[in-house]
Amino acid sequence: MDDIRQLLLAAFDVEHREHLAAIRTALAAAEAGRPADWNDVFRRAHSLKGAARAVDLPAVEEVAHRLEALFDRVVQDRAGLDRATARVVDLALDRIEGLVAGLAETPEPEAPADAIAALDACLSGAAVPQADPEPQPKPEPAPEPKPDPRPETKPEPAPPPPEGAVSYLRIASDQVEALSKAVHDLTAVLQGQETIGVSVASLESGARTLRRSVDTVQGRTGEMVALARRLREAGDPAGIALDGFVDRVRRLDDDLRGVIRGISGLARVQSRSTGAVDSALRRLRDDADRLLLVPAETVFGGYGRMVREIAREAGLAVEVRLQGLDLQVDRGLLQALKDPVLHALRNTISHGAEPAEARREAGKTEALSVTLSVASKGSQLVVTIRDDGRGPDLGRILETGRRQGLVEPGAEPDRDAVLDLVFAPGFSTAAAIDRIAGRGMGLSVVAEAARSLRGRASLRPAAPSGTEVTITVPLSAARQPVLLVEAVLATGAAPQTFALPSGAVAQLLRLSPRDLASVGGEPAARIKQGGRDVVVPLVPLASLLGSGVAPLPLRDGLVRAVLLRCGPSLCALAVDRLLDVRVLLVGPAPPLGGDPALMSGTVMLADETPALVLDPDGLCARARVGGLVAASPAAAPERGRKRTRTVLVVDDSITTRTLEKSILEAHGYRVFVCVDGQDALDRLRRDGPEVDVVVADVEMPRLDGFGLLRSIKADPGLTRLPVILMTSRGDPADIRRGLDLGADAYLTKQKFDQRELLDTIGQLL
Repeated sequence: MDDIRQLLLAAFDVEHREHLAAIRTALAAAEAGRPADWNDVFRRAHSLKGAARAVDLPAVEEVAHRLEALFDRVVQDRAGLDRATARVVDLALDRIEGLVAGLAETPEPEAPADAIAALDACLSGAAVPQADPEPQPKPEPAPEPKPDPRPETKPEPAPPPPEGAVSYLRIASDQVEALSKAVHDLTAVLQGQETIGVSVASLESGARTLRRSVDTVQGRTGEMVALARRLREAGDPAGIALDGFVDRVRRLDDDLRGVIRGISGLARVQSRSTGAVDSALRRLRDDADRLLLVPAETVFGGYGRMVREIAREAGLAVEVRLQGLDLQVDRGLLQALKDPVLHALRNTISHGAEPAEARREAGKTEALSVTLSVASKGSQLVVTIRDDGRGPDLGRILETGRRQGLVEPGAEPDRDAVLDLVFAPGFSTAAAIDRIAGRGMGLSVVAEAARSLRGRASLRPAAPSGTEVTITVPLSAARQPVLLVEAVLATGAAPQTFALPSGAVAQLLRLSPRDLASVGGEPAARIKQGGRDVVVPLVPLASLLGSGVAPLPLRDGLVRAVLLRCGPSLCALAVDRLLDVRVLLVGPAPPLGGDPALMSGTVMLADETPALVLDPDGLCARARVGGLVAASPAAAPERGRKRTRTVLVVDDSITTRTLEKSILEAHGYRVFVCVDGQDALDRLRRDGPEVDVVVADVEMPRLDGFGLLRSIKADPGLTRLPVILMTSRGDPADIRRGLDLGADAYLTKQKFDQRELLDTIGQLL
């Protein structure tokens, strides 16, 4: 948590400087008689206040809140600042800057009394005090200095930072972008080294072939030496010439051996060098990309505390959940969403909170539940802020819209059109302006930011109660890790490279013929998943992107495939080659050509050629359409086999679990065991489709049998799952409660009869 806070403070240090610089620029323009954008100044103060709350700096928040109110008055009155008020603003900005600069020495500074008093005077209409820097006491006349007999000492140096402390360097984002691009360009250049390696290997192979030819000649030198001797003895000059030829063959053999040794050594050096450079380049590329990709927690991590503080000050109880903050997202995209998410959370507290009595009457917990979740869905980044509060008041929203002229007289817009009114600038249903809401800025900032990022914002009622604000923006123009694959879409065609968002990739597969199966006449793959053998559909990528049914691509007797996670299900995508995982800049999908449901963007490869980024959800939806998949050439259809029924036994007693497991397995059932209701619920949410019936005790730690039963029946994916309660609690009230909650049978251990248990399971199945 300390590391996250340091990251948040480092980001706030940059942000607050930008806000202060913009406000000072506006003040200077107004003083020079030039127009100033007071709306932007007001938004800056508003954002500064929220950012200060997010990093838990109440002193800065106090000053920013008063600045916000002061600039709001300027906007409403359409008047500038007089010189005295401008001096007060300058003082406030200086104090904020000083507070942030001194955080290392004073982590929890006090609010500056002089700036607070001056701003309060400006807001109340009282006489503006002198807004000069804090007055210093008038110095007394200094006495004549006396000589100091002590030796002169030098001031002690500042202590070094504590070991392990994190230091931060402010670098412009475009410089980081340039570094990342340079690294990727270097990757493309060094990939040419592979060609050199291939050439050296080819040269070595050619030299060895030549050596074998020389060895063939060398093997006959004995015959040639004997022939040369006979020719010389006969006085034939050809004998001398043949001796010279034999000598040259021997020298050639020695020289060729030396050349081969040199080429082999060069090949080894080149191979080691290429490997070392490639490894170093990969590390450099990953480090450069990590500068741009950060966990969402670095920006949103402090928002849970902020929401709790807002609620605490308003006298409200709140429970905050942050989900998906480990998702790696482009830093610039997160920064662009920082203020919108902050405004949406503040809006949730101000408009969603209900009195405790009303929540109790509605069957809710007394604390308002607020959830901030971040997720990547295909080519979209989705940020959701959900609460279980009172929900949107459609009548009040429509009335406010009519009053502000946002709805035509006599028009009756539908529900979605009414809800979209809340994103209009200045729209607010709050009865009064306070520190949380009432100015009509919050949701308009959300909508404006989403539009600027080519996305959208929506507000809808949440089920069963509350409100859900969703910000959906494309991940285009943001870096994300992608898996590069290669597929041949038509016979005789050149292979094409495609990219898949790595977040949707569950596993990379290399399937042998024994891993292939056929289900319903379509290919499938047997894989290990979660320690279990499962069968998943196997679809050639060429079938989804090409013009017809394609066979499974085989290479070296193996099928390469990508296991995609499609919601709760899995699908294996067969490709020709698995290339690499890289973090690349994703641009928008091409406007023409192809199926837009299957494409989510484009990336530029190292050789400056574009590749399509495929949408995993679109691919899975297309794979479910019949007639696209060819039968597997490597596996005949399997005969249908009766599936072994599975029983989940839930009991905190190891003796009872063992007894029930042995009885059930002896009668042909497969048995899972869990130690309590929470353990069982987690197992069901992971392996629910594998379980046919649940046999559960009632008295268990963490989550008892009644709670487990209630959770199963409330889950749409588990509600039809038969549940048998088997417990020592035989009181009629307990039996009635269990059956009322939805138990299919209630057995008591006092009358335990294994035949009754087996008969009950048999009837339910």
